[in-house]
Amino acid sequence: MRNRPLWAASASALLVLAVTLAALAEPSRHVKYSGVLNDFTPQNVPPTVSGPWEVRGHWSLTINRDSGKADFSAALTMVRSDAGIASSGDGNLNDPTQRNAHTHHITLQGGQVSAIPNGFRVTGPATITANGKLPPPFGPTSALQIDITGGNAVELSNVAVTFQEDAAGHFGTSPLHGVVRTVRNFDKDDEAPQ
Repeated sequence: MRNRPLWAASASALLVLAVTLAALAEPSRHVKYSGVLNDFTPQNVPPTVSGPWEVRGHWSLTINRDSGKADFSAALTMVRSDAGIASSGDGNLNDPTQRNAHTHHITLQGGQVSAIPNGFRVTGPATITANGKLPPPFGPTSALQIDITGGNAVELSNVAVTFQEDAAGHFGTSPLHGVVRTVRNFDKDDEAPQ
């Protein structure tokens, strides 16, 4: 009879340990990828002003494992490159107006996620602003294709964002490339990592 309390305490401790290990073994509900885009557009993308344009900015993509859908956002700056100024401006690299600097905020909600070799792809309709305004001058209809891929040393290291529909007339049809800097797992919608 003296061993019953000890046995009950041991059984309780084992039960708590088993429940804790089971909870840890379950995958997180969400995974968030983030990084930077850093690329150039092609030289000529009609009907917009000639480039090439330098495109830089931060992006993030969160996959909800319960729904299988993804949300993407990016904040980008675009400035005409030196080659763009030489081909479509007056050639004065020191004149800031020749750079035609502007911004774009891009969001895609509830994108379709599919597997591709060495990674995954997210597709769907996007909302894109130009200097904070909707619709952007190139038109309101835009779709995105976001590919996240990697290699044998870093499983998911690269991002490529391809613009479609109206946005392709501004950004071009070639993907803009960047890097995956962080991958974080989390469970609750209100605890998304920054």
